[in-house]
Order: sequence, then C-alpha cells, then structure tokens
Amino acid sequence: MTVTDPTTGLSLGHHDIATAAGTIHVAEVGSGPTLVLLHGGGPGASGVSNYHQNLPVLAQRFRVLLPDQPGFGQSYRPSDPDLAEKSITQLTVDGLIAVLDQLGVETAHLLGNSLGGAAAIATAQQHPDRVSRLVLMAPGGGWLPFGPTPTEGQREMFRYFNGEGPTLKKMQDFISVMTAEPKRWRDTAQARYEASLDESHIEFYHRLNNSFAQRHGMDPLWRDLHKIKASTLLLWGRDDRTITLDGAQIMLKYIRDVQLHVFGNCGHWVQLERQAEFERLVTDFLT
Repeated sequence: MTVTDPTTGLSLGHHDIATAAGTIHVAEVGSGPTLVLLHGGGPGASGVSNYHQNLPVLAQRFRVLLPDQPGFGQSYRPSDPDLAEKSITQLTVDGLIAVLDQLGVETAHLLGNSLGGAAAIATAQQHPDRVSRLVLMAPGGGWLPFGPTPTEGQREMFRYFNGEGPTLKKMQDFISVMTAEPKRWRDTAQARYEASLDESHIEFYHRLNNSFAQRHGMDPLWRDLHKIKASTLLLWGRDDRTITLDGAQIMLKYIRDVQLHVFGNCGHWVQLERQAEFERLVTDFLT
C-alpha cells in the first residue's frame, strides 16, 4: 500500500510483515542502497514520526526503511511473557532480521537513536555480515554513564504514563528535556502527545518499564562493543540529558572503526534539532 505522507508530500510504501513474534509495520521510500532508520523509545514514537523531516533528503540517495519497533506505531505489542523471555532490544533485532529477509535485503546501513541505537548496536554485534555501516545517535546499551542514573530524560519517560497518565503538559516537559530549544518544537509536542494516547501503546509501556526494572535497565551492550565490525559514526548532542555525552568514551575506545561528531546547543534528537547537518553528515558517511 502506498500513502502520501502529509508532512513531506512523499509517497511512502507501507508493509505489514509477519514474523514469528508478531507483525512488524515498515514504511519505505526512495531507492539505492538500503538504509534502516530505527526510532527511539519515547512516548508516541514511530519510524515515520521520528524521521519524517529527514526523508526528502535521504530518499534521494537511499532506499529508506522505517520499521516501527515492537510495541510502537503499528507493530505488534509484546506481552509480559515476550518481555520475560527476551529484552525489547532482542525482540527488535529478531524482528528486523525477519523484515530484511522478507524484503530481500542482504545488507543494509543501520541508523538508530536511543532505544533504536541499542537495536542497531545489537544487530551489528549479532549479525555483522548484514550491516554495511552504522550510525548511532546517543544509543542505549552501548553507553556507560559516569553520572547519576536514571538520567533526567529517563525519569521523564518513566513519569509520562504514570500518575494521571499522558497529558500535553507532560509531553511538553518531556520535549523540554529531550531538546536544547524546546520552544521550537511545539507542533512536535502536539503530534507526539496525540500519538501517545493509543491504549495498547500505554499498556505496552507499563509492561516495558516493568521489564526494564526486572532486567536492571537496558542490555549491557557496551561489554561487546569490540564485536562491531562496521565502520561507525557517532552523533551526539553536547547537551543531551537522556544519554549523556560522557558515556561516549567507552564507545570510542572499543569500537574498532569509529568517529564522533558532537553538536553544541543540541539535545537528544540530533536528526530534528540539527537537521541539515545531520543529513549532510549521514549522507557523506554512508556514500
């Protein structure tokens, strides 16, 4: 099915791909080498919502795939037994490999932010021959914090669905921590708030937070950073209050082929806050 995206005017193909665990929804646009964009784990997140502003540029050079990770967007909602058996990161890796297999993609570039960054790291560790190049934006799991945890951004995510539940004020507070200049993103706050009201997503988020508590946070992917073979670009906001810049040091030390670009006056959402530079750096690195 092809649908015109109202925010970009691009015609996006949509696939619902059956996997052993459940259906993964994938949007697609562009042609060329395959680039998979993995979204973060904030309330209201999905593949298209997190990267729609970048598609007009990236689709000129790449076949862009935007999967909704398990629990998000239009993909299946993992149950408590699913999350007890496997972490959310492992569920995403398994789903992503199934998606690539069914779409006939042997190798792809992976780009991931936050929770999606964790899935990108884990895929590069477990399936190194499937990953051409790797772009990580403040990724979960590969980061080893030197300051107090949970961080300010992590606390806002945990708070969002608790208490009285989602509100526009909570979403505005969340974005004020995610970004360095929150007044610029009022429309984003409204759209993300509306997307976060899906009851099945709210129920999933409570299961996800319980899973994080039982597993003591994200998978410790930093232990196996040396297994990443793909050339890697790290993109980080200097003012990130969710996955802080100091945690990048372990990634610089143990990923074999790695470079880091730091953006001043930028928080957790590099692809949004520094859009033009993000698109230029990613395109140059991948081509």
